[in-house]
Amino acid sequence: QVQLVESGGGLVQAGGSLRLSCAASGKIDRINSMGWYRQGPGKQRQFVATISSGGVTNYADSVKGRFTISRDNAKNTLYLQMNSAKPEDTAVYVCNAYLGIWGLAWGQGTQVTVSS
Repeated sequence: QVQLVESGGGLVQAGGSLRLSCAASGKIDRINSMGWYRQGPGKQRQFVATISSGGVTNYADSVKGRFTISRDNAKNTLYLQMNSAKPEDTAVYVCNAYLGIWGLAWGQGTQVTVSS
């Protein structure tokens, strides 16, 4: 199994920055791509960004140009750099890992609140 633990959430003012981390442990050799998703109050979970094992990234239009996803394979850690934060970015941010035939792993999430 793969365990994912997010950290770095908190309260930030609009226009500010925050960096989220997601530490992976367990059978990390099964990890292929990784990603960030978020679920705002009263909303469904939505895609934020993904990064392949080779470093190819993909972003939701709503965060493109403001957020940057990256991964440090030596540290088994995924990051999400959030810049120019907006109140609508307020959500629980969850990381996931695609494990091929072993399916998906999900973290528990970290709360991000952007004040106006």
